[in-house]
Amino acid sequence: MVSRRQGELLKLLDGRGMLPIAEVAAALGISAETARRDIRALVEAGSAVRSHGAVGLAGQTGEAPFDRRMRENAAGKRAIARAVAAGIADGASVMLDTGTTTSFIARALLRHRRLVVVTNSSDIARILATVNGNRVFMAGGELRGDSGAALGASALEFIGRFSVEHAIISAGAVDAGGVMDYDLQEAEFARAVLTCGAQRVVATDATKFGRRGVIRVCGFAMVDALVTDQPPPPDLAAALRGAETAVRIAG
Repeated sequence: MVSRRQGELLKLLDGRGMLPIAEVAAALGISAETARRDIRALVEAGSAVRSHGAVGLAGQTGEAPFDRRMRENAAGKRAIARAVAAGIADGASVMLDTGTTTSFIARALLRHRRLVVVTNSSDIARILATVNGNRVFMAGGELRGDSGAALGASALEFIGRFSVEHAIISAGAVDAGGVMDYDLQEAEFARAVLTCGAQRVVATDATKFGRRGVIRVCGFAMVDALVTDQPPPPDLAAALRGAETAVRIAG
């Protein structure tokens, strides 16, 4: 729900790029603290983007597509990330594919120590490298401009050298038929990640339920647990039970 004042704030920002918060407060005749409070609510709702003391409308600020996706259902993804991280011990080995949910998982692992992390995501590698005695191995290859992910034959060959305790992937779409994606190389990489783990986890928010991607990643027989933020619909829940895939709802 957007208040009348927040609606006026959105109208003020429309088509104007990033505006200093002080300028927004002056234009609306409110205090800077009130402006920051309204802006915080709009950022959490995904309607606005805040950066370095300025604010702009989401989608009008030149932000990268990956950054926009990081704001979509951010609360749900954080809850999922905390639930996944709670099942990982200090010193564990973890493989993560690229995705906004797995990037949230990397952030939830910041207090863990001595992790061995294998990933193709430059964002995840940057977050977990050089802290708490972690060892981070990043797959090579050309980095995608939209996601900062290394994909292709060299990335697949690289991760095939590892055997980890936790193999964790995100998902572009999930229905009763299994896990899917919209990008061939990302789907191939996610499938390869699952073959490298003793515990195979799909971490995805409920907005992906019922979607059909064009590329099949795997059936649920390849997945030990699905971690999500809301209970899956009946047909999907039945398919997960049939495959003996555990469902963990992040609370």
